[in-house]
Amino acid sequence: MKVIVCGAGQVGFNIARQLSSEGNDVMLIDQSEALIRKVTDMIDVGGVTGFASQPDVLQKAGAEDADMLIAVTYSDEVNMIACQVAHSIFSVPRKIARVRAQSYLEPGWRDMFRRNHLPIDVIISPEMEVADSVLRRISAPGAFDSTPFLDGRVRLIGTQLGPECALLNTPLRQLSQLFPDISAMVVAFERQGKLHTSTGDDQLYEGDDVFMIVAEEDVDRTLALFGHEETIARRVVIAGGGNVGFAVAKKLEEGKAGIKAKLIELNRDVAEKAAERLERTIVLNGDVLDSAILQEANVSEAETIIALTDDDKTNLLAGVLAKDTGARSAMVLINNQNLMRLANPLGIDAFINPRATTVSSILRHVRRGRIRALHSVRDGAAEVIEAQALATSPLVGKPLGQANLPPGVMVGAVLTGGKIMIPDGRHVLNDGDSVVIFALRDAVAKVEKLFRVSFDYF
Repeated sequence: MKVIVCGAGQVGFNIARQLSSEGNDVMLIDQSEALIRKVTDMIDVGGVTGFASQPDVLQKAGAEDADMLIAVTYSDEVNMIACQVAHSIFSVPRKIARVRAQSYLEPGWRDMFRRNHLPIDVIISPEMEVADSVLRRISAPGAFDSTPFLDGRVRLIGTQLGPECALLNTPLRQLSQLFPDISAMVVAFERQGKLHTSTGDDQLYEGDDVFMIVAEEDVDRTLALFGHEETIARRVVIAGGGNVGFAVAKKLEEGKAGIKAKLIELNRDVAEKAAERLERTIVLNGDVLDSAILQEANVSEAETIIALTDDDKTNLLAGVLAKDTGARSAMVLINNQNLMRLANPLGIDAFINPRATTVSSILRHVRRGRIRALHSVRDGAAEVIEAQALATSPLVGKPLGQANLPPGVMVGAVLTGGKIMIPDGRHVLNDGDSVVIFALRDAVAKVEKLFRVSFDYF
């Protein structure tokens, strides 16, 4: 597949890297010649310098025979016009654009993106993606990752093991014997910065980050077994009233969980605008790093602070100060990858990486055939994929233990006959079954070959 990626920033770079590693022909466009040179030296992609919305630049990038255009520059307008030019002049079949400004996404204006107006097949809103990610984390306290699959019937859960975990130093194969009524599988763990898929002989240690596929009804019990018995927060303080903070507050108001939220925003105009548009959220104008405003927001009584300002350092410090004041947990937004490693030492319970959420969302729409959902793990170190098996697949009709799955690949859940199954080596896939697969980055190419017939990969 030939793909043009407009924008060589962090999101564009990660998408280009992922697609290139899977054997796709990728061309990258960016205004910065230095950035194009840097990226093309690092990964196997072509590069063109210029504005992605200009026809001659798209022509140089090979738009005439491109299968897809992904526009993720910093300008919404450039992204939208690039899609328009790609459609009107070059007839590019599929166009994806990142759009940040919420004004474009108001329900009353959505008709503008129809094919006969401004033809964009998929619009990605980072703010909405981050907001949805925050709400998923809130619904699974104790987890740093919580992503639904199979129409919400199973979840990928990521959690860190502390000394209170009763399952430390226990071989994983014994878990199903000890807890046969819980539908859960540990598919991977990260130890000392390295991600591993699990085997029955593996034991988990304190400090490990563990990734599990869990049936929805067993999420709370599974987290409790792994040492996390936190209850869902009912009192939340949000730091930052910009697009992301406002979106989270609005979604909390629309939810049915009965969560009471307070929002702290430094900019008076932004705070007043948020207060006018929110109905039940209390909006405070002030600095989240000011102890007086934290006291006014009753942070000491809050169960969770969610720091969503546009400054990573402010978010980290807000989380630390809030927990020191008495908040039970802290979730922060971090863009700078170098600062992510500070989250655990500073006592931050979970962090949101907007780049990773955006990349996951875009890749989900890039996949062809029978791929229904996708989630990127640890900045692309692995992927969790939901797909459907076909009768022609070499996996169908034989036990998974005899299917020669490559190293770094795990089948974590199967939906068959309307029932959720957590498979073992004896499980036999049937035609039409939906499966959830965990695959390390180095195994993606092998997964593509293995599941090409089964899943119409790419």
